[in-house]
Amino acid sequence: MLTRLAIPTHEELYRVEDRESGLRGFIALHSTRLGPAAGGLRMRVYDGDDAAIEDVLNLSRGMSYKNAAAGLPLGGGKAVIMGDPAADKTSGLLRAMGRAINALQGRYWTAEDMGMSPEDMAEIARETRFVAGLDSGRHASGDPSPVTARGVFNAMRAGAAQVFGTTDLAGRHVAVQGLGHVGWHLCLLLHEARARLSVADMDPARVAGTVKEFGVTAVDPRAIHAAETDIFAPCAIGGILNPRSIPEIRARMICGAANNQLSGSGDAQALQERGILYLPDYVANGGGIINVAAEILQIDDRAPWVEERLTAMQARMTHILTRAKGEGVSPALIADRMVEDELLQTAV
Repeated sequence: MLTRLAIPTHEELYRVEDRESGLRGFIALHSTRLGPAAGGLRMRVYDGDDAAIEDVLNLSRGMSYKNAAAGLPLGGGKAVIMGDPAADKTSGLLRAMGRAINALQGRYWTAEDMGMSPEDMAEIARETRFVAGLDSGRHASGDPSPVTARGVFNAMRAGAAQVFGTTDLAGRHVAVQGLGHVGWHLCLLLHEARARLSVADMDPARVAGTVKEFGVTAVDPRAIHAAETDIFAPCAIGGILNPRSIPEIRARMICGAANNQLSGSGDAQALQERGILYLPDYVANGGGIINVAAEILQIDDRAPWVEERLTAMQARMTHILTRAKGEGVSPALIADRMVEDELLQTAV
């Protein structure tokens, strides 16, 4: 079921296959220096193995940085299942993935991500205890999406203080790209804050539902990044900030829930040169893993524990933005330095 693949950039990489259920996927452990690797399981259609491997490697590395930035005693890992969650997901497939995760003996903890739900996590939990994001149980954390959205919202307010001189988002025009669980909850928070919203998603039904719920403006998903707004919030897939899209962006600030928003190492500098404040995604979207960590670490009084870490995460973002402004560099550079120093110190 598990075939270990050689990879110099990560501690472990496995191909996962189960012929009976049709399972095909990968599990990557980027780092366990701070603790067991933790990161969600996503299911989506990939062009092939190479695309799936690239995704799981990038995402697992991002989880190392995200967990470190959130101050959690967890390393970074990720898992992907190749297939259409609407058509290919079965109980047998999920349980086979659970057996694969269990074979890693706690070096990797999974939770829900794109294409997954708490109900799916419950299926996986029938085969392994190394799963979080469950709806029931003493330390169950449930759907992490609302907490992820709150972390992004808090980060957005921290960025607004620097760009607009106030944390108040009332009247600010925010373009939200992606209306999945996190994107929708972010829209709810922004609506309650009286922000003006433009939204886009590849699923017309999601767009229609959000427009009806919040009375917002729908935008072509191919053009939302170029909308003339105060804030652009990428909440879909990664790589949206790239050499093609960056020259078209007209927002003054970027803060969203998507992982790996930058397509390459030069993109943060390109945004900096254009005077667009980019809030590092793995700091902004760390609320979900904080919520899940309470379950992994079996925290009894979870609500104040989560709130304390959300507050600390917002303070860390403010610190990153302040240092970046003082040094005249991208906040992405400062965030990477801080996390890498923490990982390096732990390894010594």
